[in-house]
Amino acid sequence: MYSTEEIVRRVTAEVLAEMRGQPEPIPIGVSVRHVHLCRAHLDILFGPGYELTVRNELYQPGFYAANECVTLATPKRALHNVRILFPLRDRSQVELARSDALPLGVDPPVRLSGNIDGTPGITLVGPRGSVQLDEGMIVAARHVHMDHAAAGRFGVKNGDLMDVEIDGQRALVLRKVIVRVAEGQLLEMHLDTDEANAADVTQGVTARMIR
Repeated sequence: MYSTEEIVRRVTAEVLAEMRGQPEPIPIGVSVRHVHLCRAHLDILFGPGYELTVRNELYQPGFYAANECVTLATPKRALHNVRILFPLRDRSQVELARSDALPLGVDPPVRLSGNIDGTPGITLVGPRGSVQLDEGMIVAARHVHMDHAAAGRFGVKNGDLMDVEIDGQRALVLRKVIVRVAEGQLLEMHLDTDEANAADVTQGVTARMIR
Protein backbone atom coordinates (compact mmCIF):
# COMPACT_ATOMS: atom_id res chain seq x y z
CA MET A 1 0.00 0.00 0.00
CA TYR A 2 1.33 3.45 -0.90
CA SER A 3 0.52 6.55 1.15
CA THR A 4 -0.61 9.80 -0.43
CA GLU A 5 2.81 11.24 0.39
CA GLU A 6 4.60 8.41 -1.44
CA ILE A 7 2.41 8.81 -4.53
CA VAL A 8 3.05 12.57 -4.56
CA ARG A 9 6.78 11.94 -4.20
CA ARG A 10 6.78 9.52 -7.14
CA VAL A 11 4.84 11.84 -9.42
CA THR A 12 7.01 14.81 -8.46
CA ALA A 13 10.18 12.85 -9.28
CA GLU A 14 8.79 11.93 -12.70
CA VAL A 15 7.86 15.54 -13.51
CA LEU A 16 11.22 16.93 -12.37
CA ALA A 17 13.12 14.33 -14.37
CA GLU A 18 11.17 15.21 -17.50
CA MET A 19 11.80 18.94 -16.96
CA ARG A 20 15.53 18.35 -16.54
CA GLY A 21 15.75 16.11 -19.58
CA GLN A 22 16.89 13.17 -17.46
CA PRO A 23 15.72 9.57 -17.90
CA GLU A 24 12.31 9.23 -16.28
CA PRO A 25 12.47 7.23 -13.03
CA ILE A 26 10.29 4.13 -12.96
CA PRO A 27 8.75 3.30 -9.57
CA ILE A 28 9.16 -0.32 -8.51
CA GLY A 29 6.40 -2.49 -7.06
CA VAL A 30 7.36 -5.78 -5.41
CA SER A 31 4.84 -8.53 -6.10
CA VAL A 32 4.62 -11.03 -3.24
CA ARG A 33 3.11 -14.48 -3.92
CA HIS A 34 -0.64 -14.21 -4.41
CA VAL A 35 -3.78 -15.73 -5.91
CA HIS A 36 -6.37 -14.42 -8.37
CA LEU A 37 -9.76 -16.16 -8.16
CA CYS A 38 -12.76 -16.54 -10.42
CA ARG A 39 -16.28 -16.25 -8.99
CA ALA A 40 -16.96 -19.99 -9.04
CA HIS A 41 -13.81 -20.84 -7.11
CA LEU A 42 -14.40 -18.09 -4.56
CA ASP A 43 -17.83 -19.62 -3.87
CA ILE A 44 -16.27 -23.06 -3.30
CA LEU A 45 -13.45 -21.82 -1.08
CA PHE A 46 -15.40 -19.33 1.06
CA GLY A 47 -19.07 -20.16 0.51
CA PRO A 48 -21.73 -19.23 -2.09
CA GLY A 49 -22.01 -15.49 -2.68
CA TYR A 50 -19.02 -14.64 -0.50
CA GLU A 51 -17.55 -11.17 -1.08
CA LEU A 52 -13.89 -10.40 -0.50
CA THR A 53 -13.06 -7.61 1.95
CA VAL A 54 -10.44 -4.93 1.29
CA ARG A 55 -7.20 -5.06 3.26
CA ASN A 56 -5.42 -2.33 1.34
CA GLU A 57 -5.47 -0.55 -1.99
CA LEU A 58 -2.65 -1.35 -4.42
CA TYR A 59 -0.76 1.23 -6.47
CA GLN A 60 -2.56 0.45 -9.73
CA PRO A 61 -6.08 1.97 -9.73
CA GLY A 62 -8.89 -0.50 -9.03
CA PHE A 63 -6.66 -3.25 -7.62
CA TYR A 64 -6.78 -4.34 -3.99
CA ALA A 65 -5.32 -6.90 -1.62
CA ALA A 66 -8.00 -8.80 0.26
CA ASN A 67 -8.03 -9.74 3.91
CA GLU A 68 -8.76 -13.30 2.82
CA CYS A 69 -6.00 -15.86 2.20
CA VAL A 70 -5.83 -19.46 1.00
CA THR A 71 -3.46 -22.38 1.42
CA LEU A 72 -1.55 -23.81 -1.55
CA ALA A 73 -1.13 -27.58 -1.30
CA THR A 74 1.00 -30.06 -3.25
CA PRO A 75 1.87 -33.68 -2.42
CA LYS A 76 5.15 -32.38 -1.00
CA ARG A 77 4.15 -29.40 1.13
CA ALA A 78 1.57 -26.72 1.94
CA LEU A 79 2.07 -22.97 1.82
CA HIS A 80 -0.30 -21.10 4.11
CA ASN A 81 -1.68 -17.55 4.16
CA VAL A 82 -1.30 -16.75 0.47
CA ARG A 83 -3.22 -13.54 -0.12
CA ILE A 84 -6.00 -13.07 -2.66
CA LEU A 85 -6.00 -10.02 -4.93
CA PHE A 86 -9.05 -8.58 -6.62
CA PRO A 87 -11.07 -7.74 -8.69
CA LEU A 88 -12.06 -11.29 -9.58
CA ARG A 89 -10.94 -12.77 -12.89
CA ASP A 90 -12.39 -15.13 -15.48
CA ARG A 91 -9.82 -17.81 -14.55
CA SER A 92 -8.08 -18.49 -11.27
CA GLN A 93 -4.30 -18.36 -11.15
CA VAL A 94 -1.42 -18.51 -8.67
CA GLU A 95 1.68 -16.29 -8.95
CA LEU A 96 4.82 -17.42 -7.12
CA ALA A 97 8.47 -16.49 -6.93
CA ARG A 98 10.87 -19.29 -7.83
CA SER A 99 11.91 -19.54 -4.18
CA ASP A 100 8.24 -20.15 -3.26
CA ALA A 101 7.85 -22.87 -5.88
CA LEU A 102 10.90 -24.95 -5.00
CA PRO A 103 9.78 -26.01 -1.50
CA LEU A 104 6.39 -26.98 -2.98
CA GLY A 105 8.11 -29.29 -5.45
CA VAL A 106 6.67 -27.50 -8.49
CA ASP A 107 8.27 -25.86 -11.52
CA PRO A 108 5.96 -23.18 -12.95
CA PRO A 109 7.01 -21.37 -16.14
CA VAL A 110 7.75 -17.66 -16.39
CA ARG A 111 4.65 -16.09 -17.95
CA LEU A 112 2.77 -12.81 -18.04
CA SER A 113 -0.22 -12.77 -15.71
CA GLY A 114 -3.24 -14.27 -17.46
CA ASN A 115 -1.18 -16.45 -19.81
CA ILE A 116 -1.82 -19.74 -18.02
CA ASP A 117 -2.61 -22.26 -20.78
CA GLY A 118 -0.57 -25.42 -20.29
CA THR A 119 0.85 -24.37 -16.91
CA PRO A 120 0.97 -26.69 -13.86
CA GLY A 121 -1.98 -26.98 -11.51
CA ILE A 122 -2.17 -26.84 -7.73
CA THR A 123 -4.72 -27.31 -4.95
CA LEU A 124 -6.25 -24.26 -3.25
CA VAL A 125 -7.71 -24.73 0.23
CA GLY A 126 -10.09 -22.26 1.86
CA PRO A 127 -12.23 -22.24 5.00
CA ARG A 128 -15.24 -23.82 3.25
CA GLY A 129 -13.72 -26.09 0.63
CA SER A 130 -10.89 -26.81 -1.79
CA VAL A 131 -10.30 -26.41 -5.53
CA GLN A 132 -7.94 -28.39 -7.74
CA LEU A 133 -6.58 -26.14 -10.47
CA ASP A 134 -5.66 -28.18 -13.55
CA GLU A 135 -3.54 -25.25 -14.72
CA GLY A 136 -2.83 -21.73 -13.54
CA MET A 137 0.49 -21.61 -11.66
CA ILE A 138 3.18 -19.21 -12.96
CA VAL A 139 6.25 -17.22 -12.03
CA ALA A 140 5.24 -13.76 -13.20
CA ALA A 141 7.45 -12.25 -15.90
CA ARG A 142 8.87 -8.89 -14.91
CA HIS A 143 7.03 -6.06 -16.61
CA VAL A 144 6.38 -2.31 -16.65
CA HIS A 145 2.88 -0.84 -16.51
CA MET A 146 2.29 2.52 -18.20
CA ASP A 147 -0.37 4.49 -20.05
CA HIS A 148 -0.17 5.62 -23.68
CA ALA A 149 1.31 8.98 -22.77
CA ALA A 150 4.19 7.33 -20.89
CA ALA A 151 4.69 4.88 -23.74
CA GLY A 152 5.12 7.85 -26.06
CA ARG A 153 7.72 9.39 -23.75
CA PHE A 154 9.68 6.14 -23.56
CA GLY A 155 9.28 5.40 -27.27
CA VAL A 156 7.78 1.96 -26.69
CA LYS A 157 4.53 0.14 -27.40
CA ASN A 158 2.58 -2.65 -25.72
CA GLY A 159 4.51 -5.93 -25.82
CA ASP A 160 7.93 -4.37 -26.40
CA LEU A 161 10.92 -5.40 -24.30
CA MET A 162 13.02 -2.82 -22.50
CA ASP A 163 16.22 -2.89 -20.45
CA VAL A 164 16.29 -1.07 -17.13
CA GLU A 165 18.84 -0.25 -14.46
CA ILE A 166 17.83 -0.28 -10.81
CA ASP A 167 19.37 2.36 -8.58
CA GLY A 168 20.68 1.73 -5.08
CA GLN A 169 23.59 0.06 -3.31
CA ARG A 170 23.11 -3.18 -5.25
CA ALA A 171 22.46 -1.58 -8.63
CA LEU A 172 21.29 -4.13 -11.16
CA VAL A 173 20.52 -4.22 -14.90
CA LEU A 174 17.42 -6.19 -15.89
CA ARG A 175 16.90 -7.09 -19.53
CA LYS A 176 13.77 -8.10 -21.45
CA VAL A 177 11.31 -6.31 -19.17
CA ILE A 178 7.92 -6.56 -20.88
CA VAL A 179 6.01 -3.34 -21.56
CA ARG A 180 2.29 -3.39 -20.72
CA VAL A 181 0.42 -0.35 -22.00
CA ALA A 182 -3.18 0.44 -21.04
CA GLU A 183 -5.15 3.59 -20.33
CA GLY A 184 -5.41 4.41 -16.66
CA GLN A 185 -2.25 2.50 -15.74
CA LEU A 186 0.29 4.27 -13.55
CA LEU A 187 3.97 3.97 -14.39
CA GLU A 188 5.37 1.09 -12.32
CA MET A 189 7.69 -1.87 -12.80
CA HIS A 190 6.59 -5.12 -11.15
CA LEU A 191 9.24 -7.51 -9.83
CA ASP A 192 8.78 -10.64 -7.77
CA THR A 193 10.42 -10.98 -4.38
CA ASP A 194 13.44 -12.89 -5.72
CA GLU A 195 14.27 -10.15 -8.22
CA ALA A 196 13.66 -7.38 -5.72
CA ASN A 197 15.86 -9.03 -3.09
CA ALA A 198 18.68 -9.46 -5.61
CA ALA A 199 18.72 -5.68 -6.14
CA ASP A 200 18.00 -4.87 -2.47
CA VAL A 201 14.91 -2.92 -3.50
CA THR A 202 13.56 -0.80 -0.65
CA GLN A 203 11.00 1.99 -0.54
CA GLY A 204 11.99 4.84 -2.82
CA VAL A 205 14.39 2.82 -5.02
CA THR A 206 13.59 3.38 -8.69
CA ALA A 207 14.68 2.08 -12.08
CA ARG A 208 15.56 3.85 -15.33
CA MET A 209 15.25 2.75 -18.91
CA ILE A 210 18.57 2.06 -20.66
CA ARG A 211 18.38 3.72 -24.05
